[in-house]
Amino acid sequence: MKNAILTLFLLFNLTFGFAQQQAFDVKVIGKGQPILLIPGYSCSGAVWNETADHLKNNYQLHILTLAGFAGVKPIQDPVLQTVHDQLIQYVKTNKLKKPILIGHSLGAFMALWVSSSQPDLFGKIVCVDGVPFISALTKPETTVASLKDDPRFNKEAVINNFKSIPNDNYVANMTQMMLYQVRDTTRAKQIAEWSFASDRTTLGSTIVEMSLTDLRTDIAKIKSPVLILTSIFNTKENSEKIYNEQYAALKNKTIKVADSKHFIMYDAPEWFYSAMDNFLNQK
Repeated sequence: MKNAILTLFLLFNLTFGFAQQQAFDVKVIGKGQPILLIPGYSCSGAVWNETADHLKNNYQLHILTLAGFAGVKPIQDPVLQTVHDQLIQYVKTNKLKKPILIGHSLGAFMALWVSSSQPDLFGKIVCVDGVPFISALTKPETTVASLKDDPRFNKEAVINNFKSIPNDNYVANMTQMMLYQVRDTTRAKQIAEWSFASDRTTLGSTIVEMSLTDLRTDIAKIKSPVLILTSIFNTKENSEKIYNEQYAALKNKTIKVADSKHFIMYDAPEWFYSAMDNFLNQK
């Protein structure tokens, strides 16, 4: 009987261990108030290397790379929901006191999501060119329901499209595409290489999951101050209009427009550090 109970106990623990997939890798450096640095779509936490060098003497930095991106082992769907849940648990388990959140693109979306879910758990937030509902960037009236039957958001089809991209010339072709998002060719190539090292299923599933998650109402729950840094969409005035629409429900916010493409921390680093430092130093 004892052997049977022991066997069941071991099976339970093995099953639980396999079920608890790791939603992100974390690199911790520096000392001080904790900051969680969350990269964007397909990117490694190394996208924050220069930002980390700038911050590490005054803060304890927790630099994430999400599962399935840039060579990190993928997890089962829903990927972003699991990241959301485990990020909250990570803060609680490690007893991080009001950690600051800095996120780029998808990382900014994730920062808004966890802060909406647990408003008392997190401190200040810096959103770098990310929004609460990416599908409504050009059409504010867009809702998740209105996209339900749109074939562009069919997860299986999107995943299959990513899987069908040939490996040959992937990095070269992606580098050219990334030059629409960052000015420097070396940076564009690095981002392309992170994309190539990413799991194709994860690339497809996460872009659909984010596109069908609307946080525009939920962000009203956020209690912390939020700094929102946006790149230029045609004109500075257009960027301000789009971001004010996206963040309309968020009360305590500051929106600044960078003379930059999507990767603001690469294209305008001194402007980025200045805006971030001024915000973080405010009481």
